[in-house]
Formats: sequence, structure tokens, C-alpha cells
Amino acid sequence: MIICPICEHQQAQGTECDVCGKKLVAAAPVAVAVAPMPDMETTHVAGGRAPVAVSAIADLELTRQQAVGAVAVQPVSDLDTGRSAPVGNIVSSPVDDMDTGRALSDGHRTAAPTGPAICRYCRTPQESGLVCDRCGMRLIKMRTPPPAQAQGEALVPSGEWTKCTKCHTNARAGRACVSCGTPVPAAG
Repeated sequence: MIICPICEHQQAQGTECDVCGKKLVAAAPVAVAVAPMPDMETTHVAGGRAPVAVSAIADLELTRQQAVGAVAVQPVSDLDTGRSAPVGNIVSSPVDDMDTGRALSDGHRTAAPTGPAICRYCRTPQESGLVCDRCGMRLIKMRTPPPAQAQGEALVPSGEWTKCTKCHTNARAGRACVSCGTPVPAAG
């Protein structure tokens, strides 16, 4: 069985791959005795490298350009050089009715989003964490923190699954969080 090194196609026989065309075996040139045929007409130029007499055609226009230094420079009278007359002192005044883009504050602020974060990729709601537990994409940052745990149940034994204290993603206690790199504390 022959296996192509490029596309890994397997075939039983052949000198080139049936799929990609890669030559699989290098065929050595076969030595064949060459003899000129007696009825064949030979060329008139011996060896193929003999000098041939040529002459220039009288009506042919030469296309080769002159060297740059040999061309006379001619100024163009109506060419705009892109320069303008110097500008004097300009008197500027502010525009009175120009909108600055800011509206006057009415004292009301938009409330920060609360409740579970919804992943924008897989639409899975999630109560805590900065990384989606289902698809692994980063969640929105503006959320309320998860409810605080009691003092006794905060630390779990080393190696157990818990939540990271910084980003609230699932992590192993006693190791660094895979999302933010913060060390996750462990009990004992």
C-alpha cells in the first residue's frame, strides 16, 4: 500500500497520487540509443548557436527612450504648483447656537442591570461568574455581585470545585483560577 506524504491518501499502485497528483516515486531516466533517421531533413544552422546575419529594418521606429539626463526640461506655464498666498490674521468667533452634544442632567440615572447575566453567544442565563459555564465566552461585566456566603462555608478542601473569589467562575480550591489567575483559597 502506497501512502501519499502530502494528503495521506492510500492507494495500491501508481507513481503519482490519485488525489493530489504528487509524484510518489522518482523514475530514473531510461538510457535509449539515439540514431539519426536517414530520411529526416536536418537544420541548416550547425549546432544551433551559430551567429546569424541580421540587419535593421529601415521603416522600424525605435522604442528605446533616451537617458534622463539627455532630455531637456520644459516648464509648463499653466501648471498649478499647489502653493497659495500667505494667509493673514483671521478673526474667529465662537458659534452661539452650536450643539455641544451634552444634554442638561435631569437628576435621574439609569439603573445598573441586576439579576442573572445572559450569555450573548449561547443565550444561557447564569447567576454568577464572568465566564459562561456552557460555552466559555466572557459575560458582561456590569452585574451585581453574588450573595455573600457565610463564614464557615466559604472555604472548601483543596482540590474541590468552588467559585473564584474574584471572577466567580468554577475553579479548584488551592489552585489559580483558569479565567483570571487569582489563587483560590482552600480550607486547611
